[in-house]
Amino acid sequence: MNGIPRTHTAAVLHSLKQPYVVDYARPVPELIHEWEVLVKAHVIGLNPIDWKAPDYGFGIPTLPYTAGRELAGRVIQASRSGCSRIKEGDNVICISTDYRDLRKAAYQEYVVSSSFNTVRIPPSVPLRSAATLGVAFVAAALALGICMGVDFSHTADGPDLLELVQKYRSSSSPGSGYQLPEDIRSECLEGLAPGERALPGDWVAIWGGSSTSANLAVQLARLAGLRVITLVDTAKHGIRLSSHASLRPDLLVDSHDPDRAVAILRASLGSKLRFALDTRGRDSAAALGRALRQDDEFVSSTINNAPVTPRQSPRASRVAARAHLVGLTGLPKEPSGEDVVYHTVPIKLYHEAPEVGEALSAWLERLLETGALVAPDIIAVEEGFEGINVGLDRMRRGEISGGRRWWFWSRMYRESSTPIDMRAG
Repeated sequence: MNGIPRTHTAAVLHSLKQPYVVDYARPVPELIHEWEVLVKAHVIGLNPIDWKAPDYGFGIPTLPYTAGRELAGRVIQASRSGCSRIKEGDNVICISTDYRDLRKAAYQEYVVSSSFNTVRIPPSVPLRSAATLGVAFVAAALALGICMGVDFSHTADGPDLLELVQKYRSSSSPGSGYQLPEDIRSECLEGLAPGERALPGDWVAIWGGSSTSANLAVQLARLAGLRVITLVDTAKHGIRLSSHASLRPDLLVDSHDPDRAVAILRASLGSKLRFALDTRGRDSAAALGRALRQDDEFVSSTINNAPVTPRQSPRASRVAARAHLVGLTGLPKEPSGEDVVYHTVPIKLYHEAPEVGEALSAWLERLLETGALVAPDIIAVEEGFEGINVGLDRMRRGEISGGRRWWFWSRMYRESSTPIDMRAG
């Protein structure tokens, strides 16, 4: 196997609510399909789900389990299908949205990746920065492109995802035999009615603008010509976001008081606001739902001690198109109603529909190569597989916010990992 060892190092979860255990003699995963590549990991990103899943008992299909959704490394065994985009020796990002296939988990030395879920890293982007991008980019692109219908074809020759999935409206894609899974079929094909797609100039509200998913959603929305409202705790993140060339929104709203934030959105935009993305949780998603709902109720909170109402009568300004709310981490408990549609990001589309995965991966390459997309700020580092538990514990304690947690294990990049706590802005 081209000098590839039989065993390698991996971080393994043996039971729920327990730390990951470093195993130095795990079998190296093997390539099964002709489109797969084998990558040696150099930098691995940590995500909040990596501690929430074992703590709360979800998203773990089997035990023992290897976690990790994204990494940067080098291709050491290329695809047998002759994929012209990915070659041996390429520095790449592996984006593992397929959490059931443990060969693709990031918390190991050698990782299998589908070529259409693999992104080449341009020389201008450090591996440590590239490792922070993967899943957040896919989630942001699908939220905007599928759930809101944003057309990226005029943005670094990006995909029109909604048009791309229409070929799956029949039982299977012609010539591919691929069928959309039932649990995402409705979202992909029927989530938007004709005339409801987000267009350049439309407003989108993004709650949790300091998170990595929000970071990339803001950038992609701006590149597509949308006007962005970012809702964050302005005491923590306001200065950094308002002065950031890529993340500066058209409107920055303090999220500390959710009712007041809703009042500001209703007073400022009224029925002009039809799209919203929440990256925080069910409560903030519910607040966004209230901001989108075009009813005749007065907003209960106040600005400058005066009752706030929309600038114009919501009923008079009501448009035929419904509003759309996307929840990355949860949706409101209350029903959506006739004027607001709830959406869940069909993340499995990325790894189950090769055409979609290839379109997004190749587009991310172009965005990085041209500098159109900027990697999120790096928050902190740890070195070694033993550092996984240290990093996840810091996440549990709430010490890491406003960006992606990442860590090094490779001796090759040890000189870059000296800073233990790096904060920008």
